[in-house]
Amino acid sequence: FYWNTSAEEFIERMAREYKRFWTDDRKTKAKKAGLTQSEVCILASIVQSEQGAHPDERDDVAGLYLNRLKKGMKLDSDPTLIFALGDFTIKRVLNAHKKVDSPYNTYKNAGLPPGPILLPELSSLDAVLNASDHNYLFMCAKEDFSGYHNFSVSYREHINNARRYQRELNKRKIYR
Repeated sequence: FYWNTSAEEFIERMAREYKRFWTDDRKTKAKKAGLTQSEVCILASIVQSEQGAHPDERDDVAGLYLNRLKKGMKLDSDPTLIFALGDFTIKRVLNAHKKVDSPYNTYKNAGLPPGPILLPELSSLDAVLNASDHNYLFMCAKEDFSGYHNFSVSYREHINNARRYQRELNKRKIYR
C-alpha cells in the first residue's frame, strides 16, 4: 500500500486477498478441524504469538491447541494473557497475572478468545490448517532458551518440564 491509498481501496484489496487465500481446499481443512475461517485466524494469531522464533514448530503448537479445544480444555495460553493485560514487557507469567478479568484470559475462559491477538502470517494460518496430528496437551518453553518447546501428553510430565524452565528463569534472575 502507498500512503495515499484510500480506505475504500484498502478494504477492496483486503477482500481480494482474503478471497484469494480461502481456497476450497483451505475451507475444507478448516471445516475438518471444526473451525470457522475467523476461528482459524484467531488460533493462528495465538500459535504465531506462542512460536514466533521457529515457524517449523507452529504446526505442533497448532495441533496441541486443537487437541485442547476438542477436549473442552482451556487453552492456558501465555500470549493471550499478556494481550489481555496489555503489558508486552512480561517475560514470566505469574499466577497473579492469571486473575485478570478479560475474554482474552484463556486461563479463565474455555475456548478461543473473541478475536485475534495479532495479524497472523499466512504461514501461521496454514500451520493451523495443516496442524500436526499428535496427542500433546501441554507445552512449556525449553529450559535451554532455544525458543522451542517441550511437549507432553501428561500433566505430570508437563510439571517436570515447567519446573526445569522455572529453575532456569530463577538462575537467570528473570522474575517478571
